[in-house]
Amino acid sequence: MATERWAGGSRASPAAQIAATRRALKKGKMLRSMKNDLRGFTVGATDGDIGSVEELYFDDESFTVRHLVVDTGGWLGGRKVLISPMALRDVDWVGKRITAAVTKAQVEKSPAIDTDRPVSRQHEIEYYGYYGYPSYWTGPYLWGAYPYPHPYPLSGRATNLEKERRWDWTGEGGDPHLRSSAAVTGYHIAATDGDIGHVEDFLVDDVTWAIRYMIVDTRNWWPGKKVLVSPEWIERVDWSESKVRVGVTREQIKKSPEYDPSGPVERDYETRLHDHYGRPSYRSDRRESPCRSRETRPGTGSRTQKPRRRLSGGWTKIH
Repeated sequence: MATERWAGGSRASPAAQIAATRRALKKGKMLRSMKNDLRGFTVGATDGDIGSVEELYFDDESFTVRHLVVDTGGWLGGRKVLISPMALRDVDWVGKRITAAVTKAQVEKSPAIDTDRPVSRQHEIEYYGYYGYPSYWTGPYLWGAYPYPHPYPLSGRATNLEKERRWDWTGEGGDPHLRSSAAVTGYHIAATDGDIGHVEDFLVDDVTWAIRYMIVDTRNWWPGKKVLVSPEWIERVDWSESKVRVGVTREQIKKSPEYDPSGPVERDYETRLHDHYGRPSYRSDRRESPCRSRETRPGTGSRTQKPRRRLSGGWTKIH
C-alpha cells in the first residue's frame, strides 16, 4: 500500500484510501454487530499488532462510530487507545482482523483518552490534529468532505455527492460528545407511552460506520423478542438517567417485525420495518440532516437532546 510521510509517522496515500473505499463499496454494505462482529477483533498496525477491539465510540449527533477503542493488553500496560475508521485499510470479517495505516510508535505517542468518560470535542481536535486527519465536523457530509471515512471514489457506484445526505454540525447550545457503546448498552428504551426494553447491541454500517439500529431486548415486556430501533426515531436521550426516548408507541414496537440475530439483516426486512413505522429508510435520498440540539440540565452537567420531529428530511424542535 502506498504511504506518505508526515511529522507523526506515515499514513495511507489518497490513492490507497480511495482504493479502500472502492473495495468496501464493491463488497456491498452490511450491518455488523458490535458484540458479535467487532468485539475481540485483532487490530494490526503497519509494523505489528496493537491489541483488540473492546468497544466503540460514537458521536451523539449522528450516531456514527468515530473510533474503535482498542485494548493494547500487555504491550502498553493495558492502556486503551483510539483508532479512527479513517485509519482502517482492510477488515477481514472472517479472520477477525483489522489492518490500520498507523505505526505502533504513533499509537504509543497518541493523546491519552479517559475511556471511562465521554470524549469532548476538544479531545477530538487534539486526536485528529495528532494524526493529521481532516475533522468530520467541518464539512457537509457524514465524514466532513466525504460520506465515508475515506476519500470518495471518482467513479463507480454511489458517486453522486448531490444524492448524499448532508449534515449540519454547528449544533445548538453545547459541546458534542463521543459516547461509549459499552456505557450505552443497557440503557432503557422508552416509547411515547412507557418503557419497552433496553439496548442490547448496535448494528453498524460497515462502509459509513453509522449506527443504523439499536438492538432492543424486550424480554421484560414480551419474552423472547428482540426488535430494531433506529437512532433516527430518537426524540431525546437522557444521559444522566440512562434512558433513550423514541417517538413510537409500545404497540407499534410490539407488532414490529421481529429481529433474528442468527442471520444478516436483509434489505427486504429493513423495508418491512420502516414501512411498519411509516418512517423513511436511511437508504432513501435525503439531502439535509438533523442538527440535534442539547441542553444542560441544571445541577447535573448532563446533556439531553431536545425532542425533534422529522420534516422533509430535516429536524425541528418540538416546543
